[in-house]
Amino acid sequence: MLFQEEHIRAYEETDGRVGHEWLPGVHTLVLTTIGRKTGRERKFAAIYRKVGADYVLVASRGGKDTHPAWYLNLLAHARVEVQVGADKFVVDARTARDDERERLWPLMVDVFPTYAEYQSGTTRILPVVVLEPVT
Repeated sequence: MLFQEEHIRAYEETDGRVGHEWLPGVHTLVLTTIGRKTGRERKFAAIYRKVGADYVLVASRGGKDTHPAWYLNLLAHARVEVQVGADKFVVDARTARDDERERLWPLMVDVFPTYAEYQSGTTRILPVVVLEPVT
């Protein structure tokens, strides 16, 4: 199993042939954000689910009580790049509204059941993030 730097390197070098399917049935993308403090590109591998034309992520940080850096970066700079398999494109990121989260959360737990454990271990509501491709 690959994690972050190694995962991203392998994913990019192979156009996702290595790393897109992280676990059986669990797919990842590479998210390139702009650092909110540094202004530099930051890359993160994240589990996603495609819902319609959008890509959905959970800002879980393994259930820790603070948000992951990539999510904080998205709050500062919402237009980012993603790579899904060999495809690279620009998206606008936003936090799902409460009603959307209610609909999307079970879909994400279905993809990666550990999200439910992460949520039960923190008082922080794990944000569900919607990536909308820019056309």
